[in-house]
Amino acid sequence: MAELDNLKEELKGYKAKITPATKASVTWSRDLVFAGRTPQGYDLDFDANAQWGCMPTEALLLSLGGCMAIDIVSILKKMRMEISAFQIDLAAERNPEPPQYFRSVEMVFHLAGKKLDPRKIDRAISLSRQTYCSVYNSLRPDLTLTTRTILEETPS
Repeated sequence: MAELDNLKEELKGYKAKITPATKASVTWSRDLVFAGRTPQGYDLDFDANAQWGCMPTEALLLSLGGCMAIDIVSILKKMRMEISAFQIDLAAERNPEPPQYFRSVEMVFHLAGKKLDPRKIDRAISLSRQTYCSVYNSLRPDLTLTTRTILEETPS
């Protein structure tokens, strides 16, 4: 119980510096190709045919993975876990009829490190999903999200 209280204390203020208002721009380039730009100047190209950029739904799936990855690694570092590698493989199923929203997403978490504790990793995934991941919590409430974890212990 003390460990959980310590974690809650360490996570206090996590993401407190996030501003509630977010801006971006999307500009038409040609055909069905668009350039997205963040206020910091980062660019992301969108293409309905996926020849000159990613499809918007691919960007959404990557955003979900990126958001949860940042949360999970941040939380695990606060738990003092020694992670040497982290990757998420994502697979999604979309509704066949418009609107073609994500009906389900499977996330496979690959972690490598020393003395990996599956309970702490599951807790970090749960905290990201339930509390911290803005992308996941912006998606449809009927989205089915399944997670699986593959651990690789690295030599001490």
